[in-house]
Amino acid sequence: MSSTELPSVPPTSVLPKAASVRVAEGERLRSVRLPGVTLTVRSRPAARAGLHPALYVHGLGGSSQNWSALMAQLDGVVESEAVDLPGFGDSPPPDDGDYSITAHARAVIRHLDASGRGPVHLFGNSLGGAVSTRVAAVRPDLVRTLTLVSPALPELRVQRTAVPTGLLGMPGVAALFTRFTREWTAEQRVRGVMALCYGDPGQVTPEAFGHAVEELERRLRLPYFWDAMTRSARGLVSAYTLGGRHGLWNQAGRVLAPALLVYGGRDQLVGFRMAQRAARTFRDSRLLTLPNAGHVAMMEYPETVATAFRELLEQTPDPGSAAKETGPGTGSDSGAFTERAGGSAGTGS
Repeated sequence: MSSTELPSVPPTSVLPKAASVRVAEGERLRSVRLPGVTLTVRSRPAARAGLHPALYVHGLGGSSQNWSALMAQLDGVVESEAVDLPGFGDSPPPDDGDYSITAHARAVIRHLDASGRGPVHLFGNSLGGAVSTRVAAVRPDLVRTLTLVSPALPELRVQRTAVPTGLLGMPGVAALFTRFTREWTAEQRVRGVMALCYGDPGQVTPEAFGHAVEELERRLRLPYFWDAMTRSARGLVSAYTLGGRHGLWNQAGRVLAPALLVYGGRDQLVGFRMAQRAARTFRDSRLLTLPNAGHVAMMEYPETVATAFRELLEQTPDPGSAAKETGPGTGSDSGAFTERAGGSAGTGS
């Protein structure tokens, strides 16, 4: 094995069984076997018949649990499913060890094709935003609307606070970081992640903090944890360098589905300045800016994001849609500002 290769991971069939994954009230977990991957899918039973399906895709290091709060807010609006990408949450690694953006998008597409749930309201955060953008561009038949929370689209001037995440994909960095942080407790690690991802970590309840610690302790016992993180970070960096028709911004411009773009003013991983470029690039976009939010607005301000999504549905005529029967939602004290953008064919402000 060369010095640039990552250590091999045991086959899925011989991986140790980790502790149980937390399932919130009203949620269900199931395992879906697809060609090359096995996905864990978190879902909420439909509040009534006739609701359109929704699928949620998490970011780097996250899991389907990142969407639990928003999924609960959208009960009665959509029929929600959130997927654990291969190697994350409770999903085992992909059979071929491919963690590229294309591979993650392929896993999402295979799930939608196999389930027959498309077209769906597709949600993505961070890495999951890049994955969802690619899905919407290459398979428009599978996507009804697209909601992106701090999508990881290429930036020419990356924030300094985001550099360590990108470096994680460099050969040897993950091993070095593991040695450097060997004595860190799970509580210390979670505090560090929350300080990076939340606009105000003080808003996290003790209960939510405890759940995050338990989940990290579980995942740190998995032999493929760092492999999945490292390879996915490398896949994201590689996607940033692609140009032409495969470039993420090029694909964003080809998305036909109405899009809701959510950006946080205190995001340390995706630059807030990218909001206007995204609003100009997606053809049919609405921009929600949350000055006090960080990188995971759907966890920090789920009520506000849910309200903006309801407004997206109201602006997206679909005769016979049960979702249109829902009333207005309730916002929160987030300082949110929503504007309608014209995408590449109109004017951003």
